[in-house]
Amino acid sequence: MDTILRVRCNGTGMPALTTHSIGTYAGLGGRGMTSKVICAEVPADCHPLGPENKLVFAPGLMSGTAAATSGRLSVGCKSPLTGTIKEANAGGTAAQALAKLGYAAIIFEGEAKGDALYRLVIDEKGAKVEPADEYRMLPNYALRDKVQEEFGDKVSLISIGTAGEMRMSNSTIAVTDPEFRPTRHAGRGGVGAVMGSKGFKCIIVNAEKASIRKPALPEAFKAANKKFVEGLKSHPVTGTGLPAFGTNILTNILNEAGGYPSRNFSTGRFEGAGSISGEAQAELERARGGNPTHGCHKGCVIKCSGIYVDKEGNYLTKQPEYETVWSHGGNCGIDDLDAIAMMDRLDDDYGLDTIEMGATIGVAMEAGVIPFGDKEGAINLIHQVGKGTPLGRILGAGTAVTAKCYGLERAPVVKNQAMPAYDPRAVKGIGVTYATTTQGADHTAGYAVATNILSVGGHVNPLGSEGQAELSRSLQIATAALDATGYCLFIAFAILDQSETFDAMVDSINAMYDLKLTGGDVVALGQDILRMEREFNKAAGFGPAHDRLPRYFTREPLAPHGVVFDVPEAELDSVYNF
Repeated sequence: MDTILRVRCNGTGMPALTTHSIGTYAGLGGRGMTSKVICAEVPADCHPLGPENKLVFAPGLMSGTAAATSGRLSVGCKSPLTGTIKEANAGGTAAQALAKLGYAAIIFEGEAKGDALYRLVIDEKGAKVEPADEYRMLPNYALRDKVQEEFGDKVSLISIGTAGEMRMSNSTIAVTDPEFRPTRHAGRGGVGAVMGSKGFKCIIVNAEKASIRKPALPEAFKAANKKFVEGLKSHPVTGTGLPAFGTNILTNILNEAGGYPSRNFSTGRFEGAGSISGEAQAELERARGGNPTHGCHKGCVIKCSGIYVDKEGNYLTKQPEYETVWSHGGNCGIDDLDAIAMMDRLDDDYGLDTIEMGATIGVAMEAGVIPFGDKEGAINLIHQVGKGTPLGRILGAGTAVTAKCYGLERAPVVKNQAMPAYDPRAVKGIGVTYATTTQGADHTAGYAVATNILSVGGHVNPLGSEGQAELSRSLQIATAALDATGYCLFIAFAILDQSETFDAMVDSINAMYDLKLTGGDVVALGQDILRMEREFNKAAGFGPAHDRLPRYFTREPLAPHGVVFDVPEAELDSVYNF
């Protein structure tokens, strides 16, 4: 991957394309690439939807190779939701396709004026911009159908739904899966709105004639990758739990731990959790002819994705992930898997982050817009967002804006981004991550749940404050590095527990590029990425006062344990001391 493609959006004229060598961005991929470009080229004080912001797509360093579980795509920009730097991460087929074609990054610059809409088409011959007005205000599934009619189903599609076109702060960028369904999303931070501001509806990537990327040291790569796969398959989480039940295996676990946020984070347990658990979901899928075990891209050996079908056995959506089941389920007092699956389908179709959307609906329920447990009402609210009604515009702006419009303090957000499916009072390591990550409240930035709840990589008492800052710091550093590689975050379960699996991952990278990286080099990479992001945020006006949870988490005890978030502020401020 040695080419950068720049797409210059020239106001009312046809966008212009230029390509150049990777240059000073050599050696970077994924989040390392997106954050470096944003830090180097975007004024930190710019408006996220203005011409100075840029939108960067970057496959990870190992994408497009035979490395197992390495097909992640990073999308970077200044976030319309948080005002901070943002890296949103997606599975699907696009990262592998772009990497095989030799692209280290695609960078959208400038802004669109007027209402012209475009598409970017990329294949082995190069790239071209074409008018796409016929796609205007198409949801992602209808857009997929039109693209399939013209290009077939072997291409990769990167697209925005109606929310992105309307430049909503809660809007995603969809990536198609191996069945050419728009089910994998760069979900957080409103990245879809930035794509909409550039005037682009989609990117179509045809890598059918491109070859897999070859390692510099083939035999060493083959041996390291084999050992890496063996480690993933032997670990109880990546080898058994996730393939059997998907990420929703966590519902019963978090509910039992008392850290399952219910009814807008009012309690740590939900009485209907058993009905929407991963076990119940997998059983229902199998009974109807669906599939709880499925990979979101080729080469995935974990296969935590799945296929959810309706009562007639017809495809409805991907298997809703844990965060989606929580956000539209327990957080809203809803215990109906079919209703949750329909909401997941609508979120994917309109291009909405399921975490932000579910948290927003929970706030709307607390405000009395609809009652908790009203599944039909919740589905209707998503339609309102996707259609851009006045109420939908408020909800589409996210959880923090919705709470402000209805006069509520209890908005579970940090830096305006909604908290995911773990209450920070009962899982205090993840609370530190929510507070201090450069990305706004984000569980994937430093997944302390692994150690707090699952005892992966050791154990730190989730209800105590001691050791949580150190835990979050280590995980944020490791995650930043991992996000640069293209490997899926879920390999972390195995590499945290199995030193030989971590070594095999590093050996795979070394064999791919003929390097001599050590574990210390991986740590240094993560630290460098976080320093860049932190400096950008500082220049954008963010400081220690923003690295805090909402105060009500420190004064409202959470049932059943009666705990508050009590990690000292001095420890929160120490997370970036490295």
